[in-house]
Amino acid sequence: MKVPRYQLILQNVSRFIELTAEESEFFVSLLKHRHIRRRQYLLQEGDICKYTAFVNSGCLRSYSVDSNGFEHILQFAIEDWWIGDMYSHITQQPGFLNIDALEDSEVLLLHRDDQIRLFEQVPKFERFFRILLEKSMVMHQLRLMENISMSAAQRYELFAKRYPKIIARVPQTQIAAYLGITPEFLSKIKKELLKKSTKTA
Repeated sequence: MKVPRYQLILQNVSRFIELTAEESEFFVSLLKHRHIRRRQYLLQEGDICKYTAFVNSGCLRSYSVDSNGFEHILQFAIEDWWIGDMYSHITQQPGFLNIDALEDSEVLLLHRDDQIRLFEQVPKFERFFRILLEKSMVMHQLRLMENISMSAAQRYELFAKRYPKIIARVPQTQIAAYLGITPEFLSKIKKELLKKSTKTA
């Protein structure tokens, strides 16, 4: 086993379940390694999502494109995060999402069939992926409630507080697409927040 390549994903798993050396070896034997260049797709709308992806390095995003050509970003994923089209992966129907790289990235892919094998041979992984699914559902519900109840400025402040690493790496146009506003409006929000912080300093 090439430990450096799999060190991060094994640390990710170890937060929720404890593996023996043999279980770790079996798990990483199922993973496929892939480099994705900036702007290259991991998944496109209409594809069936066969893999769950773990980001070893870089930054990816999942998004949809509406009838007017506007992008709506569902998720960013940086190092130590998982990403995929949950609907398509579970139903094995054509998906609605695109997933591409905002930076040159390295991902580890777990095929759906191998994930089922993993559940059969190492049942504790069912708990691990259940926890991931639950955490994802909680965050999506929080985001929905925030979109309903908060202003764009409040949502930007919360995003910056919650994801400082993403704010530092992702272009403003992408943050705006995640928040559902124009880049110009986001720029205005940031200027107003800067003025407010200067007055209170």
